Amino acid sequence: MQRNDITTSKYTILTFLPINLFEQFRRVANAYFLFLLILQCIPQINALNPISTAVPLVIVLGITAAKDGVDDYKRHQSDRKINNREATVLQNGSFQPIKWKDVKVGDIVRIENNQHVPADILLLSTSEASMFCFIETADLDGETNLKIRQPLAVTGKIGVNEGSYVNFTATLQSELPNNRLNKYQGTLEYNGETYAIDNDKILLRGCVLRNTKQIYGTVVFTGKDTKLMQNSGSPRFKRTRLDRVMNSLVLLIFVILCCFSLIGAILGGLWEGSTGQYFRRYLPWETYTHDPASIGALLFLSYIILLNTLVPISLYVRQIIRLGQSWTIDWDIKMYHEKTDTPAKARTTTLNEELGQIEYIFSDKTGTLTQNVMTFNRCSILGTVYGQLIAIELSERSFSTNKKVDFSANRFCTPKFEFFDQNLLQDCHDGIKDVQEFFRLLALCHTVMAEESEGELVYKSQSPDEAALVEAARNFGFVFTKRSSSMVILECLGQEEQYELLCTLDFNNVRKRMSVIVRHGNEIVLYCKGADTVIYERLEGSSPDVQSKTTDHLNSFAGEGLRTLCLAKKIIDPKFYTEWKVRHHAANTATIDRDEKLDAVYEEIEQNLTLIGATAIEDKLQDGVPETIANLTQANIKIWVLTGDKQETAINIGYSCRLLTESMDEVFIINGNNLDSVRSSIENFQQRITDIKGQPRNENNAQTSQEDRDVFGLVINGDSLAYALADDLKLTFLNLASQCNAIICCRVTPLQKALVVKLVKDNKNAVTLAIGDGANDVSMIKEAHIGVGISGQEGMQAVMSTIFFHIKFKTLHFDLFFNDNFKFLERLLLVHGRWDYMRMCKFLNYFFYKNFAFTLCHFWFGIFSGFSAQAIYDSWFVTLYNVVFTSLPVIGLAILEQDVNDKYSIRHPQMYVPGQQNVLFNEKIFMASLFQGVCASLALFFIPYLALYMGGVDYNGITLDNLQFLGTVIAFTLVIVVNLQIALYTKHWNVIMHVFIWVSMLSFVVYAFIFYSYAFFSLSASQFNYVRIHFQVFSNPYAWFVTAVATVFILTPSVLQEYYNTTIRPSLTERIRWQQINHGDIDDGSLHSATVKRRRSTHSGFAFSQEPGISSVICADNPNTRSTPVPV
Repeated sequence: MQRNDITTSKYTILTFLPINLFEQFRRVANAYFLFLLILQCIPQINALNPISTAVPLVIVLGITAAKDGVDDYKRHQSDRKINNREATVLQNGSFQPIKWKDVKVGDIVRIENNQHVPADILLLSTSEASMFCFIETADLDGETNLKIRQPLAVTGKIGVNEGSYVNFTATLQSELPNNRLNKYQGTLEYNGETYAIDNDKILLRGCVLRNTKQIYGTVVFTGKDTKLMQNSGSPRFKRTRLDRVMNSLVLLIFVILCCFSLIGAILGGLWEGSTGQYFRRYLPWETYTHDPASIGALLFLSYIILLNTLVPISLYVRQIIRLGQSWTIDWDIKMYHEKTDTPAKARTTTLNEELGQIEYIFSDKTGTLTQNVMTFNRCSILGTVYGQLIAIELSERSFSTNKKVDFSANRFCTPKFEFFDQNLLQDCHDGIKDVQEFFRLLALCHTVMAEESEGELVYKSQSPDEAALVEAARNFGFVFTKRSSSMVILECLGQEEQYELLCTLDFNNVRKRMSVIVRHGNEIVLYCKGADTVIYERLEGSSPDVQSKTTDHLNSFAGEGLRTLCLAKKIIDPKFYTEWKVRHHAANTATIDRDEKLDAVYEEIEQNLTLIGATAIEDKLQDGVPETIANLTQANIKIWVLTGDKQETAINIGYSCRLLTESMDEVFIINGNNLDSVRSSIENFQQRITDIKGQPRNENNAQTSQEDRDVFGLVINGDSLAYALADDLKLTFLNLASQCNAIICCRVTPLQKALVVKLVKDNKNAVTLAIGDGANDVSMIKEAHIGVGISGQEGMQAVMSTIFFHIKFKTLHFDLFFNDNFKFLERLLLVHGRWDYMRMCKFLNYFFYKNFAFTLCHFWFGIFSGFSAQAIYDSWFVTLYNVVFTSLPVIGLAILEQDVNDKYSIRHPQMYVPGQQNVLFNEKIFMASLFQGVCASLALFFIPYLALYMGGVDYNGITLDNLQFLGTVIAFTLVIVVNLQIALYTKHWNVIMHVFIWVSMLSFVVYAFIFYSYAFFSLSASQFNYVRIHFQVFSNPYAWFVTAVATVFILTPSVLQEYYNTTIRPSLTERIRWQQINHGDIDDGSLHSATVKRRRSTHSGFAFSQEPGISSVICADNPNTRSTPVPV
């Protein structure tokens, strides 16, 4: 039986060492150095002390293993925290607390209000008289609006009688575990009858019980079988693009190494055959060699060992550098969210530089782009606008919008409600009939439920939009207080009004409206709210002037990204209603085409409406979202929004955050419900794009900037996406999407989110980033190259899956997280991402350069040593070269370097593009670094060699043309050159870089005085045989002169190249850097290169967030019997 515990970690105590070592030795360089270490243990071919390889290898493996272990330990902590939550389960005749991980299939559990559901359960009963319970599914589909679930009537009658569950016996036939969140099929055998079970009776793991005292249910699926976990992929080992390039380059370097070794072996064998054989008396051949060929074969392996530092193992100390880079993110005060006391947090330290190469961002909507907080912002009533000041109203009426309206006289007012136009409240209390009718409609036409909780009136709503409108009516004095199956009770300006609820005409995506028919006294009235397009089509008798003004107001509202609804009413003749009710009953009881027949009957009565006005609701965006999206777009980053919300909601937010704009040539919407219709839509839209791009531009359009030309948007729903992702259509769909500037996928499941990310990742040579705040985002976050989580209202499951986590992404399977501000993503990518990519590229270029310069001196020395694989340096210098003499400056450069500061990085997002194009490190740059290193090695060896070969003696008359003197001069010159070279790379100077560079150069002097001392020689003459050579070198002016000449000769080309790159032909980054130097810093308020223009919009945003058909549940004559299924 499947356990109910979950695991997001990669290792256990037993598997950590083998799996981690396996992962590390998958890196070609690590495997290569292990092979070399084995070779160095063979005395016959060893040219260097094995410790020169063993120590760095153990250090690199140890550091990486320690980091991976700490990361995984944190995942284990998170898993334990979740698995050890308490659940209340029926055991031994009573309900007792147990841990979540111990919950089993078939257990009967009790869940209290605001508790998480521990497993997938079948709802048996609730504490509510209506048998309803409300759940929040934010961790599943990203929606924070409440959903209603109702048990079977036969089990629902048990209620909260816990004793009845002691002997409760039933048999559930369930479907197999699957990832379909919105579907469930099963049957329950109870008391000899069989009842059908569907999704409306299932509560999934990850849901939260809301506004319901308690519920009882039986466990259906546990652990990995739950639908939440079925939608979560397994942990993935992620590698950066640079890592993948490095693997191939390491292979190339190994080929180069083999070529040098082969040349050295051949030349060594030839020398032994032609010259060396005459010196066998002094240089005898080994007993296991018989001819020059066998000597050459051994020399090949010896050269492999001698030249092994062509592949620098310290290159993989990048883990230390990445850790330091991660700390710069963690400690960035500008990514700290003061309100929640939450800093940014990099949970994985292996992907930093890839933040500077992102081309595709896949973003959740709810809680990520938006706060999911609906506020009643403005309204228009019979041509008069109320709310915050609008430009078109300045000439028509003046009113104060600066002062918050005081609602304290209303005993039902809610403290959080804010409105900034006193005129609306005044007109309401002055008895303006149209204003009062406006709020009466809002208080009547909805599916909200009201209840008393601790003396307060509380609303339960599936739709945050509806809740906002009913709350607005409440604060203006029209309070919805109670409903029954046939009655709605209001308190209007202190007076109770009772309305008989005759019929509710439900909302769906086709109708785009909702209506209620009520009787008050002898009058029957239809109140309707919906999208402006469908309401205007059904108007009659409204003043053209009122319609014109309302249209202007709607355009203004939508232009500000507000969600709008039109309100209308109709007085119905009682006789007509009686006749219509007969037709409605016939349609409602039809067994064939019921929905279509109901729509036709609804259409019949929703005619000849009178316009009342329009509402404007703000779904508040996260701070800085429009500006952030605009800046990321300028950085050539494509943004896809993947959301579980309805299409209308997603489109509205797309316009609000300026992902969709009125300046787009066209926004394509794919709504097909079968493969052929989806295919046809995709092909037609592709042809439409071709036609638009082929149209000649008029003179005015020709002057339009490229950003405003041929711009398209694409919206596709989850049903259509399922067909679009089919094997024979997905590439065609991707081709269409690639030609669009903004893509919104709505009503998608968590698995579909991951499939979309995978489609782009597998078929585009691009780095992807996924950002979200709920468990419904975990799959796409794991699938993307980089995962970012926002901590906010939807939980922490996504956060534990990310690589980066911060403020407005709530949960973490992420690589980084931060709290509550999408704008932090802008700083994460354009500042830290760009810096880290630039730093890592400089690091790689420098490392290849300095190691080729260092290593090839051995090979050039072979020309004068019979290619005998003799080392030119002291073996301890070889061991410490990368660890001591050159490590600090490059670590400082790779963590602290800044070509331009953070403000200019945000102000000029175009500087981000080189990372996407791999401009700073690629095969061409790599070969240039190798060439520079080869040239440096030639100068490093031959300038000292020729100078000393020509003669020279020290103050004691001892000649200077000996191996120890030459090797020490070359080593000292090498340390000076490579450290000055990194000084040329450095743009951002600070005290740390000065200290690192000067200390590194002086460290060789300290090393020489210690390792070349007589004290060390006395310890081991074979290990420390350069005794007192430092006195001979450092006291000889000739050695200093040779060092100076070689240094100037080697660095002069680099200085000239730097001058050319910064002055003669500067890049965009260099030009901006000079702008920063010449003009100084810029204000935070002017970071963005251009403000986000808000055009007047012809798009009228609207959204109903409740489930279609929910009104039939809430307003049914008998909720308990309505859901009673027919036995099957």
